[in-house]
Amino acid sequence: MAARFKPVTPGAYLADQVADVLAAEIRASRLAVGDKLPTEAALVEQFLVSRTVVREAVSRLKSLGLVESRQGSGVYVREVGFSPLNFDARSAVSKQAVIQMVEVRRALEAEVAGLAAQRRNQADIKCIRKSIVLLDKAVQAGGDGVEEDVQYHRAIAEAARNPFLIGTLEYLGQFLRGATRVTRANEARRADFARQVGDEHERITRAIEAGDVAVARQAAAQHMDNAILRIEQADPVFWEQAGVQLAGPLVAGLPLQS
Repeated sequence: MAARFKPVTPGAYLADQVADVLAAEIRASRLAVGDKLPTEAALVEQFLVSRTVVREAVSRLKSLGLVESRQGSGVYVREVGFSPLNFDARSAVSKQAVIQMVEVRRALEAEVAGLAAQRRNQADIKCIRKSIVLLDKAVQAGGDGVEEDVQYHRAIAEAARNPFLIGTLEYLGQFLRGATRVTRANEARRADFARQVGDEHERITRAIEAGDVAVARQAAAQHMDNAILRIEQADPVFWEQAGVQLAGPLVAGLPLQS
């Protein structure tokens, strides 16, 4: 392909930006069905990002059904057999939109937690516990913990042993991660909120460890309900700041989940 891409803006959410640029090219048919994406090395050179960023961006395009890998050949634009869900990302920093996204998560994650409690093994439990440790370390280091929070919920989803649920979460994750950035930014403002989130994660994890399906479902649903309550307590100043700081990354791709 002759087209070249400009380097993305330095800073966070680079994979979102790369995925957004490539998705726009595909939807505008500048990258047509059957076209091969530039090689990983070429995309790294053009966007001036790491290989990890490129791989994550391509993974998101796959979750959207826009591209497919062909073994030993490369990544190609695929024909979309149906219209993908269309979310208005630009409204995602409003209180109402964030609450609605958390409601979507509640419907999915309660069932995921219940299945994880039913099907988990020791390796799953170890992975879930490790993700909590990494989340705590990220927060203690001054980070927002969004990616680590995503990995915590991903570890639980893996334990559920349902590839369709995992695929659904991965697809919705491009939108739900934006809401997670908002919820975690809000929770980081108050020590009591941060403690509540930690306690809720612990309750979910213990129920999964114990194989208690009903308690795992209830704990995951309550975690989402409490996230909504915490959002409802955020003052107008927070929403003004969230709109300025998060609108760019949200629109750039909204990558899976607090």
